[in-house]
Amino acid sequence: MQRVIIAGVDRSVCSRAAAEWATREALLRGLPLRVVHVVPPAPLDPVEQWPYRPAAVADHVETELVERHPALRVSGESHTGMPAPVLRAVGAEAELVVLGLRGEDGGAGSTVGATAAALAEGSAAPVVLVPGPLVDQPPPRPSAGVTVGVDVRDPFGGALDFAFEAARLRGARLRAVYAWKLPASAAASPFPVLEEDRATWEDQEVQLLSDVLQPWRAKYPDVDVLEDVMLFPPVEALVHASEGAELVVVGRRSAPGATLRELLERSRSPVAVVPA
Repeated sequence: MQRVIIAGVDRSVCSRAAAEWATREALLRGLPLRVVHVVPPAPLDPVEQWPYRPAAVADHVETELVERHPALRVSGESHTGMPAPVLRAVGAEAELVVLGLRGEDGGAGSTVGATAAALAEGSAAPVVLVPGPLVDQPPPRPSAGVTVGVDVRDPFGGALDFAFEAARLRGARLRAVYAWKLPASAAASPFPVLEEDRATWEDQEVQLLSDVLQPWRAKYPDVDVLEDVMLFPPVEALVHASEGAELVVVGRRSAPGATLRELLERSRSPVAVVPA
């Protein structure tokens, strides 16, 4: 099976940002890009089809991308069905599936679209969700490289492989974030935690993170790694650490359900969700 990156597109601004992100990733990895648009099975009102016929959306995006990136190997295709299951099927063996965090399926006030949520929770391939330009946010800060969330007690090699490779391809620093918490006895105690006890526990957690990362440091010796151990809830730690990051990487197993949804709602950076 040919290695390929898939960009799921519709007529939303967020979708265009995702297609552009997928294009840069395809060029970076030297892979072809497939632009996929899923047309709902029910016929659309002619007014809703403006400015493009649904079947022409993928072709239109393909043309735009080639005009900006002549070296890109790209094809466009249209499918009929519901977006989430179709994209799951089309992208089952893809290198990567990329789509906007919110597309045409996002209702008023919605941060995470239904298709994005479904792919994040159920895709067989890694999924990158791109938030797109938001008019009410300040310009992004200079790139802080790639950020990956690590659970030292249940490390997920797939997410670490993905994150180290992403950092290597970009020549960027990798920030490995581990959110730890106080021992249950200390958290339940009515008395303040002694500073020396906190320092001892933190040193132990720092060593655990270092031990987990050692095989990947050896595999990717050229990647500069910043180990970041934070006494925060996991989502708070990742959101804080990923400010300005080019990409945030999490394993689906280590960021289940509500945790993943909250990260997607709050991150300004593209988020890669890597399946088990």
